[in-house]
Amino acid sequence: MAIAPKEAENAIGMEEIHTERKESPKGQKTFTVEEAVETIGFGRFHIMLFLIMGSTVVHLFPKVAEAMEIMLIAVVSPLIRCEWQLQDWQVALVTTMVFFGYMVFSIVLGLLADRYGRWKILLLSFLWAAYFSLLTSFAPSYIWFVFLRAMVGGGVSGHAQGLIIKTEFLPTKYRGYMLPLSQVFWLAGSLLIIGLASVVNPTIGWRWLIRIASIPGILLILLFKFIPESARYNVSMGNMGAALATLQRIARMNGAAMPEGVLREPAKERRGRFKDLIHPKYLRTTLQIWIIWLGIAFAYYGVILASAELLERDIVCGSAAPPVQDSGDDSEESHSPCHCHFFGPAAYQTMIISTAGEIALNPLNILGINLLGRRLSLCITMACTALFFLLLNICTSSAGMVGFLFMLRALVSANFNTIYIYTAEVYPTTMRALGMGTSGSLCRVGAMVAPFISQVLMNASFIGALCLFSSVCVVCAISAVTLPIETKGRALQQAK
Repeated sequence: MAIAPKEAENAIGMEEIHTERKESPKGQKTFTVEEAVETIGFGRFHIMLFLIMGSTVVHLFPKVAEAMEIMLIAVVSPLIRCEWQLQDWQVALVTTMVFFGYMVFSIVLGLLADRYGRWKILLLSFLWAAYFSLLTSFAPSYIWFVFLRAMVGGGVSGHAQGLIIKTEFLPTKYRGYMLPLSQVFWLAGSLLIIGLASVVNPTIGWRWLIRIASIPGILLILLFKFIPESARYNVSMGNMGAALATLQRIARMNGAAMPEGVLREPAKERRGRFKDLIHPKYLRTTLQIWIIWLGIAFAYYGVILASAELLERDIVCGSAAPPVQDSGDDSEESHSPCHCHFFGPAAYQTMIISTAGEIALNPLNILGINLLGRRLSLCITMACTALFFLLLNICTSSAGMVGFLFMLRALVSANFNTIYIYTAEVYPTTMRALGMGTSGSLCRVGAMVAPFISQVLMNASFIGALCLFSSVCVVCAISAVTLPIETKGRALQQAK
């Protein structure tokens, strides 16, 4: 039964008197945030939170927004290549700079989130990304375009705080099921941007595509009032009143009872510091997580960009055939040395089919995460990813190529699902955002390299590029299965 606010304040005050010993008055029942979350259980609040943080309709929310920003590069690349007569390395640099911005700001925003709250940083990152994305549509030159997209990447890096908020409010047994379902929202964003591109690019151009994709994100502020700050974060900061109020609100929404007693304040600890990640207790875990994040991002964005490159240049059986214009245009641009070749309806259709693969293995991925555990599940999907990269080298029909791309997108998506969950679970509250931030930053190192493999090396040595992608996935599979901690069924840790 929930306690009255006045009683809560008195109880909290009594606890503060005992901050040194952290003991409750004799006979007084107490509970932690973890116990409250488990007691309240899953309900209306969690469904609302996932809809707000996801959305399957428009680009208003973290998962959809991030997916749209990433896919935007893939569908705009052929157009800016033609407009500014860019070489391969210049096109690749656009994507690399997006991830450079992500890498730089990911650590900074992770530190700030552990110190000032997940909610504030999430809101700031969304407004930031939407603002600079809109500015990109007015870029007068290639240099300005690259700079502004790098700033967009910096804003997108803060979206990871949305996952942390969701993780910290979910009961243990639901994390392995609900977090992978967020992939539905990523898929929605990816399909939406491809659909928009197929209509907008051939008519009013890529600049209007970016404007249309950016404007809804600005409206996100209207829904942020429904997103609470993490109760675990408030407790870790000693803000017991706010944490208790949040938990009581969730209990009311879910129609559940609060645990009996008063909310217990944990021992005071320093906020997350970088040296905590490399403390002997977490050193091996951190290093292996970084390797996995780097490799997964390298494979994931490599698949996306390689798909666009294969479609743009009609690469079949490992050789680059002369570009074929879907529209039959025989203009000077179509024969330029910069491979000016616009996507036609067939190319967009192929992109939609391969992108839909991101949800194909979700049921199996959820089953594997919850039955086999995070480590073994990730090892299996990474090993399969390595295999399908090699299968891309098989001389096959267009349908066969689409099938391989479909499976690759399904597998790399499953990899990301699992490592996101594992990273959010393995670190304690005081350093969870920093752990996600540094992992996301290392992840972008892989993403920064991927464009040069998919858009430059692949044209010089198709099999060489595929073998490199496959080898990295094998290393990640080994790192995954040898992780020292299995987080399946494990409560979120509050303190180090």
